[in-house]
This record gives sequence, C-alpha cells and structure tokens, in this order.
Amino acid sequence: MGFKLTPIDVVDNISCEDFRQYYLKPRRPLVIKNMARSWPAHNKWSLDYMKETIGDITVPLYDSSKADPAAPINAASTEMKFGDYIDLIKREPTDLRIFLFDPIKHAPNLLNDYIFPKDLMGGFLDKYPTMFFGGAGSETFLHYDIDMAHIFHTHFGRKHIILFDYKWKERLYRIPYATYALEDYSVEHPDTQRFPALEGVEGIECFLEHGDTLFMPTGWWHWMKYLDGSFSISLRAWDESWAVKAHSLWNLTVQRKFDNLMKARYRGRYMDWKEQLAVKRAEKALTKGLPR
Repeated sequence: MGFKLTPIDVVDNISCEDFRQYYLKPRRPLVIKNMARSWPAHNKWSLDYMKETIGDITVPLYDSSKADPAAPINAASTEMKFGDYIDLIKREPTDLRIFLFDPIKHAPNLLNDYIFPKDLMGGFLDKYPTMFFGGAGSETFLHYDIDMAHIFHTHFGRKHIILFDYKWKERLYRIPYATYALEDYSVEHPDTQRFPALEGVEGIECFLEHGDTLFMPTGWWHWMKYLDGSFSISLRAWDESWAVKAHSLWNLTVQRKFDNLMKARYRGRYMDWKEQLAVKRAEKALTKGLPR
C-alpha cells in the first residue's frame, strides 16, 4: 500500500488569527490560493520575463543523480547560461533544476513584484529570497530544510508535492548527519517490499497551480516534482521556538562541517556506512512502532 497520504488543506484566504491557531502553532501545512494574487508577479512573472530580466549569467544546475559521496551537500552537476536553461525547460522535459538561486541580486527590480505575508506572521529572514527552477518531470529529492525555517513557497506553473512531518524521519530512512533521505526509493511509487519501514508512513499531498502558495512549517520533509517547466519563490521565516533556532544552528555549523569533513576523508566508505545505518534505524523504528 505504501504511504498514507491525505490531501492538504486549501483556502482562498485566511485571517491571521485562524492561520496562527490552525496552522502556525500546530505546524501544519496549508495551501493559500490567493496570497500571491495581489502581487505584481502574479501576472508579470513568466519564464520569458525571467529570461529577459535576469540576463546572461551562468547558473549551477542540479540533476537527479545520486549524491557524490565526496562532494559537499548541494554540489552542482553542471552549469549553463540562464537564458539557455530557460529555453531548454520551455522546449522539453529535463531533470536539470536550478536550486537556491538568487536572481533578485542580479535584478533588484524584482523586489517590487512580491510581498512578504507579514499580515500572517513575522520573523522573515531574507532581503533576497531564493528561487527554484525545474523542467517538466524533474524532482527534488526528499529532504527537510537545513535552517529549519517556515517557508511560504509560491509556484509559477504546476508542481506535485508530498510532505511528511519531521517525526517520521527515521521511518523515511534519514541519512545520518544529513537532512535528506536514502535516495534508493521512489517517493511517488515507494517499494515497501524493499523498504518496509515506508509502509504506513503518514504524509500530506498537494498539487500547486500557478500562483498558489504552500505554507510549509519548520522541519517538514518534502519531495517535489515539476509538472511543467516552471519556477517558485520561497519566503523564509524563523519559528518562535528557541529550540528550533538551536537545531538550525547545529545543522548549519557542527553537523554540516562534520559531514563534509568525513566525506572528504572517507568518501564512499563513509556514505556506505551512513546508508547502512539509515536502514538499521528505519527497521528499528518500524519494529518499535515509531513514531507513536
């Protein structure tokens, strides 16, 4: 049977009081249909507009191949002129993606095209939010964000997303000292005979249309698939909890530095050990019936 997926809650609009009570405090995902409709970007931003605005810069690209054991996390697989990449994803499916891209640094006028949802919460982090581009069929591997921020993820196109609460991390075959899962199984079609701990894991599924905004609370695991050549912008905000802030600091400093050091020194042996430990921990969590 695989995962137990339920549809995400969807609203056209939401008050600050309802958002805080039903989604922010309990840290539950939500799709807000109309949040970005008041943005100039809603009707203005397109692949052609981005190509014209950002200019002829070279960008790193990421594919769906398994992570290199010796490479730092988020190491690019290749690079390309941004305009050529836009032409590629308009023309044909590709697994190449642009990840954590900062086009606003190159085109500051884009700052005028979107609005932080400060009517819903505070604590927003970035003057220059990051953007993500992908070709039809490209997938973002299952992971949670290393900085543990809340995310308002607005998509321009169509995207399929599956989300899991942080408490399921061991059952998802989390790689030790990392923020991503074992890359040997399909999130869309999990093989629970080979990966039995995935059976019964509860998740939330959503499909974003042009201009939809996904509120993704801190720590939520997410897998994403671009259904057409399209792009997103993510606005990040701190959780109010100091424990979450401390977890973020640990991830970004101690854990990341240790993991990169071990990768550089032991390469494949280190990755093999981590993958074996992920499987052992998943099987142990399944045997104990975790999480409860």
